[in-house]
Amino acid sequence: MDVTRIRALRGPNLWSRHTAIEAIVRCTPEESAIEAGSTLERRLRELLPDVSPVRPVGTREPVPMARWLERLALALQARAGCRVSFSRTAAAPEPGVHQIVVEYTEEKVGRRALELAERLLAAAVAGEAFDTEAAVAELRAIDEDVRLGPSTGSIVSAALARGVPYRRLTEGSLVQFGWGARVRRIWAAEVDSTGAVAESIAQDKDLSKRLLASAGVPVPRGRPVADLEDGWAAAMEIGLPVVVKPRDGNQGKGVTVNVTDRAQFEAAYRTADEIGEVMVEQFLPGHDFRLLVVGEKLVAASRRDPPYVIGDGVHSVRQLVDTVNADPRRGDGHATALTRIRLDDVALARLALLGLSPEAVPANGQKVVLRHNANLSTGGSATDVTDDVHPEVAARAVAAARMVGLEICGVDVVCESVGVPLEQQRGGVVEVNAAPGLRMHLAPSFGKPRAVGEAIIERLFPAGQDGRIPVVAVTGTNGKTTVSRLIAHLFNAAGYKVGMTNTDGVWVDGHQIDSGDCSGPKSARNVLAHPDTEAAVLETARGGMLREGLGFDRCQVAVVTNVGAGDHLGLNYITTVEDLAVLKRVIVQNVAESGYAVLNAADPITLQMAQHCPGGVILFAADGHLPAMVAHRAQGGRTVFVDGDAIVAVNGSARARVPLREVPLTRNGTIGFQVENALAAVAAAWGCGLSFDAVSAGLASFVNDAHNAPGRFNVMDYRGATVIADYGHNADAMRALVGAVEAMPAQRRSVVISAAGDRRDEDIREQTQILGAAFDEVLLYQDAAQRGRADGEVIALLREGLRGAPRTRRVEEIHGEFVAIDQALANLQPGDLCLVLVDQVEEALEHLARRIAEASEPVAA
Repeated sequence: MDVTRIRALRGPNLWSRHTAIEAIVRCTPEESAIEAGSTLERRLRELLPDVSPVRPVGTREPVPMARWLERLALALQARAGCRVSFSRTAAAPEPGVHQIVVEYTEEKVGRRALELAERLLAAAVAGEAFDTEAAVAELRAIDEDVRLGPSTGSIVSAALARGVPYRRLTEGSLVQFGWGARVRRIWAAEVDSTGAVAESIAQDKDLSKRLLASAGVPVPRGRPVADLEDGWAAAMEIGLPVVVKPRDGNQGKGVTVNVTDRAQFEAAYRTADEIGEVMVEQFLPGHDFRLLVVGEKLVAASRRDPPYVIGDGVHSVRQLVDTVNADPRRGDGHATALTRIRLDDVALARLALLGLSPEAVPANGQKVVLRHNANLSTGGSATDVTDDVHPEVAARAVAAARMVGLEICGVDVVCESVGVPLEQQRGGVVEVNAAPGLRMHLAPSFGKPRAVGEAIIERLFPAGQDGRIPVVAVTGTNGKTTVSRLIAHLFNAAGYKVGMTNTDGVWVDGHQIDSGDCSGPKSARNVLAHPDTEAAVLETARGGMLREGLGFDRCQVAVVTNVGAGDHLGLNYITTVEDLAVLKRVIVQNVAESGYAVLNAADPITLQMAQHCPGGVILFAADGHLPAMVAHRAQGGRTVFVDGDAIVAVNGSARARVPLREVPLTRNGTIGFQVENALAAVAAAWGCGLSFDAVSAGLASFVNDAHNAPGRFNVMDYRGATVIADYGHNADAMRALVGAVEAMPAQRRSVVISAAGDRRDEDIREQTQILGAAFDEVLLYQDAAQRGRADGEVIALLREGLRGAPRTRRVEEIHGEFVAIDQALANLQPGDLCLVLVDQVEEALEHLARRIAEASEPVAA
């Protein structure tokens, strides 16, 4: 068995909406039919008993080993605690070859699970041992290391519940919510609107305490100290007991509370001094409370208790700690609801004060406190007290957060009870935290969990907002780049700053920020992260969907121009038009329920996608009398078509018209495929709610030149002859171009053409079969990149397609695109027409522009 081409599908994809690992698995004939009840199956089930069935219940037909690999990779993740449920094996056209797809929640875990599943399968085949528990433990460790922690995870879950899109920007806790101009970001429980100044104030314990005191918030007396002796002097000034802590610290590191004598003070000073400058302040009696403030509201409160064990007269302190740590809610670090108790130097020192050691056996019922501080990160526990907080205490917490300038703030209060105003009980605020942990509120040891993630998302996105901008995805065999550019232009006419991706590059607000073929998910994500993007138009090509899935979770409008046979069939196991349609309809399947699929009603394969759209459907076609168009209108659906000399949009009795003479792209309606492109763009703009006035203005101002739509039927004049540059590269495009050219007057027609070597032989031949019937002269050129073909092979196939052409009288073969263009221009006479099918779009258009400019220069005397 050979496993190759392992890919991570990071967005909605051909197989599902789940993120998944995809791989190609080649099986030998013996591996292609594993019998039910075979020795191999028995071994596999012994090694991993909870693997799901590999065949339908009640059947016993043989299955390929690839399916076992798929199910094992899924089962290993599930056993490691990952929430995965989807996997699939599909036979490829090539015998013995299968595509397997396995859902993952974390990419690193999914990739490693596939590797471990392959090793498990090899061990079963060889009859060797395999340590399944060690493999599961490894996956669990990876998952705990890379997955979002409880705090960040709760905010992401709240965003998903509200329909807010998110994207994880790092393997840490930096997360983006929303798209484009509506993007917000968090880093754990810290939001992007928190200023660096506010964060610095919170870090400086002395400064923050002085600011709080100036706002009338009760705080303990104290000050920073220069050295040990100055610290002891400060303790005497304040009066014992005191608290010794770092001036700039977090998570309770280096903090010692209730210091009552010189010896304790010296030990506490050394602990704090290892972290930074030391502060000494008044010890406030009572419990440690954390009050969480979001915006101007107190949303949760917890009492935090230091780590402790209760003696039973039988077990040692160490054994009691091990028992507490066995709680599945406790883990290392911050990945779980609680943290394991550590018997480190601080705990040992605390035990020594109690006259105990780790091996001592406490009396039955004796409470052994292992730390002074109550932070969850050091093994403490939490009890929810949100409902007990007195309004005055809540007001002081909010005042503290506002004084420091924190959007989300953890306010640490020490007092006997949060049910009584602080001033009445010698309580006070001892600290504010700029990035507070949320674990104690999400899963308290005791009491009611609080929806703090929802409160944070509500702060970032008030009611009625979901962080989304209009997103239009465009795919199809032909016209998708022109349609994408035209839709972006219509949005611009409506006043939006538009982010656009296509096969020519990436643009935001009219500025190009990337070049090359940018029709994949990476470019889409870049546009959706750009702060200037108010609407996104994303050309979505087959290659990116196959490699990685979509770069977005859903779109407002999905446009499918058509599905033709010449669109890279035979690559990546997409061998038929039907296969291609299943791939292209991925964008349709991921339309928002409030959105629309814009479908070409003249293409039966595209029309069938309507049944897969979760939202509405807008049909377009030049002929408004097509049965599908008539039926759709009769059912109350939206349609866009040509009526006489105008584009018409109809919804029930409502009609809107734009005369074709006011749409330069269509050349007064004579260029049929451009009319269809305009119809698709109008329908997409309608689906996004743009006003028809803006749509009309945008159509009138869109000029199909080399700047606006390079390589998309760019018409030029060369010494009285017409030259057309186009990037058409498949049979459907050739038919459309022939129809357009035949509608234009010309004395003699010529065409310059090559073909991409990564097409099927029959696709290359078909292009010149179509062109040969419409052009008097054909210039064949070999471009620079043959894409795996031998020298001269592509031109030979093109010449084969010209055999028996009813019209073509002259064929030339030329090496090099620009040489072929120059030869074609030299042959032109006034009144002729030449179609140049460009390969290197930008370079070829620049070359044509130079030649036309040279031809326009006055002849020197």
